[in-house]
Amino acid sequence: MEMPLRVLIVEDDFTCRILLQEVMNRYGVCHIATNGFEALVAFQEAIQSGAPYDLVFLDIMMPEMDGQETLKRIRAIETDEGIMVGKGVRIIMATSHADSKNILESFNELCDAYLIKPIQVHKLISELKKLELIP
Repeated sequence: MEMPLRVLIVEDDFTCRILLQEVMNRYGVCHIATNGFEALVAFQEAIQSGAPYDLVFLDIMMPEMDGQETLKRIRAIETDEGIMVGKGVRIIMATSHADSKNILESFNELCDAYLIKPIQVHKLISELKKLELIP
C-alpha cells in the first residue's frame, strides 16, 4: 500500500485553502500555514521529525512573507539539510498572478508547477499526476 502524501498548504485565503484541503485530503494528510513564516517553521519541523512534506502549495500574495521568498527559503533549507536539487519537496505555486515575471521567478527558484486561481480541480489533478504524486 502506498504511503499517504504529506501536504502543506500555504494560503491566506480561506476559500482557496478549503478547496485545496478538500481535494488533497483524498490523498493524504494536510497541514495549513497562513503565511510564509508559519510555512518555514512547519517545513523545518517536518524535516527534523523525519516526516518531510511531499508537496507544498504556495500562494504568492500573503502577509508577512510572500510565496516567492518562502519558495527560496524552502529550497535553502533543503540545501542546508543536504537534500539534492530535484530530490526535495514538490512545490506548486497556486496564485492569481498570471504574469510572466512571477511565473519565471517561480520556476527559476525551482517550483515544480504553477496553477492560476481560481484553481480548477481537473488541472490540479493533472499536475499531481505529472509530478507522479498520485496514480
